[in-house]
Amino acid sequence: MTYVNSLVDVGPGDVPLVGGKAVGLGGLIQARVPVPEGFVLNTSAYTDFVRENDLETDIRGLAALPLQASPQDYEDASTRIRALFAQGTVPSGVAAELDDAYGHLGDGNAAVAVRSSATAEDLASASFAGQQDTYLNVVGAGELHTAVINCWASLWTARAMAYRAREGIAPDTVRLAVVVQSMVEAQSAGVMFTANPATGRRDQTVISAAWGLGESVVSGTVTTDDLVVDAGTGRVSSRQTADKDIMTVSAEHGTKEQPVPEGRRRVPVLNDRDAAELAGYGRRIAAYFGQPQDIEWARAGNGFHILQSRPITALPEPAADVPDSWPVPYPKGLYFRASIVEQMPDPLSPLFADLIDGSVSKSLRALMAEAVGRNVVGEGDVGLPTVNGYAYYYYRTSAMWRVTVRSLTAVRALFRGQARLGVAGWREYSHPRYEQVVRDWSAKPVRGLSGEELLDGVQVLLDAGTVYYTAVQSIIPLAATSELSFRGFYDRFVRRDGDPPAQIFLLGYDSEPIRAEKSLFDLAAWVRGVPGLASVILEESTTALAASQRTGTAPEGFGEALWQQWHHRFQNHLDRFGHAVYNLDFASPVPADDPATLLETVKFYLRGQGNNPYERQRLAADRREEQTSRMAARLGPRRRAVFYRLLRWAQSTGPIREDALADVGLAWPLLRRILLELGQRLVGSAVLTQADDVFWLRFRELQSAVEFGLAAPGTAAVAITGADRPVRAAAVEERRMLWRGQVKAAAPQLLPENRWMERAFGSMMPAGPQHQVGNVIKGAGASSGRVSAPASVLHGPHDFALMRPGDVLVARITTPAWTSLFAMASAVVTDVGGPLSHSSIVAREYGIPAVLGTGVATQRITSGQRITVDGDAGTVIIESAPDDAAAR
Repeated sequence: MTYVNSLVDVGPGDVPLVGGKAVGLGGLIQARVPVPEGFVLNTSAYTDFVRENDLETDIRGLAALPLQASPQDYEDASTRIRALFAQGTVPSGVAAELDDAYGHLGDGNAAVAVRSSATAEDLASASFAGQQDTYLNVVGAGELHTAVINCWASLWTARAMAYRAREGIAPDTVRLAVVVQSMVEAQSAGVMFTANPATGRRDQTVISAAWGLGESVVSGTVTTDDLVVDAGTGRVSSRQTADKDIMTVSAEHGTKEQPVPEGRRRVPVLNDRDAAELAGYGRRIAAYFGQPQDIEWARAGNGFHILQSRPITALPEPAADVPDSWPVPYPKGLYFRASIVEQMPDPLSPLFADLIDGSVSKSLRALMAEAVGRNVVGEGDVGLPTVNGYAYYYYRTSAMWRVTVRSLTAVRALFRGQARLGVAGWREYSHPRYEQVVRDWSAKPVRGLSGEELLDGVQVLLDAGTVYYTAVQSIIPLAATSELSFRGFYDRFVRRDGDPPAQIFLLGYDSEPIRAEKSLFDLAAWVRGVPGLASVILEESTTALAASQRTGTAPEGFGEALWQQWHHRFQNHLDRFGHAVYNLDFASPVPADDPATLLETVKFYLRGQGNNPYERQRLAADRREEQTSRMAARLGPRRRAVFYRLLRWAQSTGPIREDALADVGLAWPLLRRILLELGQRLVGSAVLTQADDVFWLRFRELQSAVEFGLAAPGTAAVAITGADRPVRAAAVEERRMLWRGQVKAAAPQLLPENRWMERAFGSMMPAGPQHQVGNVIKGAGASSGRVSAPASVLHGPHDFALMRPGDVLVARITTPAWTSLFAMASAVVTDVGGPLSHSSIVAREYGIPAVLGTGVATQRITSGQRITVDGDAGTVIIESAPDDAAAR
């Protein structure tokens, strides 16, 4: 049997690993990259060592740890397995080939580096880089044999075993090859990433460099110089030169650490020319393998040596730099992130940003004209521009004064129900009108409409949604005023020590989010009554179920009859509640598009978790009525009359506010379907790469494409060959990258940023200050109670699968579409919101603590951290760093 392969000849059959150390080195030699001389002891050698030393049964028994095994269990198993390896001997056939290959590297006493390369290493879904051992400056056949055995044994380090267990990789499926290379006596060494691992940018090469050998760089025991090289120009765009006090060098046996000479401590390891040369090797290697690479390099004399290369796993999608300044587009104006902007917590997609600005301006001018009887807001006085992608309400300063002067007239119209404002205006005009627009456009055959008709539909539906939301804004102050009025009267003239808080009197009522929750609970109850259905749903992956629901085709685990029953029932829920928006930006899917979150909630109930919403509501209603009667009984006639009048007002407007907000996205499923139809046609015309790229076009680009006939019905896909790319592909990629950088920013609530703005309007903003420090975060206590639990920080529906029952839900903001997660949460914390927001109302109904409007929670808290939420004090205490096992 052949145990040794040259670096050029080694292939996946010898080391079942694509793009890792051994296979990678062969490729690098073929790509004319400087690689040290060496060979590979392939996985057959490992297999024969284990077999001839009779270790297989012992390894399997020791490595078969239960899922709940502790870190100490892994340490104990690792110690025992590695002791077995240390007692073993290299099989004679392996030893003969190993010694012969080693002899060709010198006179039998050559210094070599011995590196491990495990199967299942550097998979797309899991990276085991650094889990196994490397030995440097190994001299002589005896030391080589020992280093090889130690490399084999390092397949069973505690960290490697635990990592494989979490990834579901069986112990008896892994093996290990050993790469032996001539030792490079490096004056400097380090690591190079051919894509920026922090931002995911493929146009940047990131280099870490230190004096001496590179193993200390990989292990993180020395301070490094860090450089970023622009892949297009080869220029160093960023450089941080460290004070390098320690370096690793060769010793008589192995390596040692010694001080860096004083004259070299603050000297750059690589100048710009060296960095450009090294980055060039990195680009050549990445091009050879067809994906970004993590490369270890060394420099000896005047030349570079590539020691190993592996694919970068778990590389984030490319993101631009996070914005650090907030220039306003128009002077002499005020910018607020409030009102409708609360429903846009993230940077906007370009198409939505272009369309929503004009739409909001029109609806606001129309509302003010109706409310005050004259056009107090002119063209350009108000808008919804973006700053670093984030939407802001903009008021020209002069317009703000005019609106302020006329505000009393507007408030009078609101409370009188004039100008189609308030609850009556919503119920009798705004909501029916919105429903009719959606109904009319739903009746049209989307696939048969011209591009011009589809574009017109987008504008009509978005305008209808904006007009509706503007009308809903007249309900929100009514609901807020009614609750505040009742709470103020109750706290001052009714409440005594020991009496419940005012919110108790407002609970136990139906609203659209609560009805949606009941619908899912009822669906789970129905599933339990259908023989075999619950087990099939619980066993099927949520992703597969969601995909099947969209296509209408049964997954493999379903019988056709069973599937049709389930599909019909679940579709009924989506038809009624699937338009609830997570984010007003139509680039974000709604539940009707991606029902995965709702499916997880159904599974949650099927497992017997969560509370019965009917019983919870009944108990809340019973307590409400009991306390109402008790309070009324001790009041005199006049005070009792005021108590009842204010209470009924608050009880009637609160649920309507939630009903109105829940239907903001009524047009969104159809709006998205129309836009995706346009996108698919533009894919056929080679304008876009995929249909949802349409959201990343500017409106004028989409309009021009339609006018040129590129979005006509039945547009056939064109064949794209060679270097051809859709015409807007580069622009779309750049805008997505810009957005990913922007979403990491914390957008100021007020612009321009100055003390005057903060003093004048800061207390009115829905998010708290962003300069909080320490482990206590302050916000608004919106639902009473105190809970300590791990946090789940969710940035949108794409993160919902990370929510675990019992965690604290931490988000920028929640909308009615988030309500299904409240059933799993032990508490709620948000950046944006207050005691009268959606989050507070739903949290109270669920009886869980809520602290809202912190301004910084999603920036300061990490998933897995244990936090204490005190809804009475309005504080969140960060108790610990995220536990590795809990962090997601």
